[in-house]
Amino acid sequence: MTTRVLGIDPGTAVTGYGVVEPANGRPGRLVECGIIRTNPRDKMWKRLDSLYEGVTELIERHRPDALAIESIFYGKNVRTTVVLGQARGVILLAGAQAGLEIREFPPAQVKQSIAGAGGAAKRQVGYMVQQLLRLAAPPAPSDAADGVAVALTFLIRQRQYR
Repeated sequence: MTTRVLGIDPGTAVTGYGVVEPANGRPGRLVECGIIRTNPRDKMWKRLDSLYEGVTELIERHRPDALAIESIFYGKNVRTTVVLGQARGVILLAGAQAGLEIREFPPAQVKQSIAGAGGAAKRQVGYMVQQLLRLAAPPAPSDAADGVAVALTFLIRQRQYR
């Protein structure tokens, strides 16, 4: 059974993350959450390098057993989908190189697992993360709350992986 999960809401400008571990009687306990921000004026390769370094540092610091990442949302903007794919690629590489168990979840599945509805708004997801983890306030910014939601989705659904 997994003891610590790094959840990632990928992006090239802002990547949200949350580190969660199981807790007695609750879906999990928040260890840390936040964002990795890259410089929008940098070339894409430099931004991807910064993202890779940020995720690698999180893995080294928290020693998770698993990496949970939101899968690509296929929108109408092909460029956005491609750029998001590049961000996901470096995050997946960092997890694979660390030997982590990796699970990918579609955005609707994360929202369904946390808020009970696949079409839940970001605000609802943040509120439910707050409730599930018994926090004083939702994780901020919303990208961090989304990263925590992805990690919680892993813990909630991990019984399916056995």
